Amino acid sequence: MLLSRIIFQSLFILSLLLGISASNAQTKKIQDAQGLLGGIEEWRTPKPDALIYLQLETGLVIIELAPFMSPVNVAQFKALVKAGFYDGLDFYRVIDGFVAQGGDVSGNKQHKYTKQLPAELSRSINESSSPDEFMLVQSPDFIASQTGFLHGFAAGRDPNTKQEWLLHCPGVVAMGRNNELNSASSEFYITIGQAPRHLDRNMSVLGKVIYGMDNVQQIKRASVNNASGVIDEPSKRTGILWAKLANDIPDEARIQVQVQNERSEAVINRLANGRALSNPFFHFKGNGNLDVCYYNLKTRVVN
Repeated sequence: MLLSRIIFQSLFILSLLLGISASNAQTKKIQDAQGLLGGIEEWRTPKPDALIYLQLETGLVIIELAPFMSPVNVAQFKALVKAGFYDGLDFYRVIDGFVAQGGDVSGNKQHKYTKQLPAELSRSINESSSPDEFMLVQSPDFIASQTGFLHGFAAGRDPNTKQEWLLHCPGVVAMGRNNELNSASSEFYITIGQAPRHLDRNMSVLGKVIYGMDNVQQIKRASVNNASGVIDEPSKRTGILWAKLANDIPDEARIQVQVQNERSEAVINRLANGRALSNPFFHFKGNGNLDVCYYNLKTRVVN
């Protein structure tokens, strides 16, 4: 009896350390992935050609782009930045807990990138790609069949339709449009609320904020009584001083931002601990399900 108790206690402690339980198959899959992909560095450095620097009145914001998901929209966004289109514009539609939309609300600023863009809402799962390209975190999710990470971005996936897409987690950047699906051109928005997931697969996601989200959250909001969120008085909006491609900023002026690798031990352990809630503070342990948006990959600045 004593031996059985010791074995049971040892297994229980081990399960807490690993963040798994016999009934939690998802965490076991993640732990298996850790074993297969061990030794991966915790931090990665995004390439400069995938970064946009956005200097707001509230401070600097850095966006990492996702051309693997929306190549046409990303290309036009970069071209507009390169041409200086956003310099001097502002965030004119800002709804607290939802999105901050920026661009030229007047429509008076001239530029040559007026082409309306095809919507890039999802992409087909590439059968020839590595099976480990998508890292599963939750299945089923409350909206998608599966959620996880794809190239460092929170993503959804449907194995039946063989489609995958990026999620509207806090800090996501996407193209704005009218009711017509293929009507995006130059307007963009940043999500400032907790995961407006009803926008998933309805908008073309460009990327996400990896630095300066505190500056984004300082963008002036429309009145709570303003249903449209449009700030009519320009003096009450937050201005965009300039936007630049990281490649157009001198090396010594760039901020060296790194993002966590989703397959690193630190991330996998964080997810496992989130499932187990083994900290004695938690008396209700939940059901082991995770909201991937809550577990956004962390960033850091290095010298």
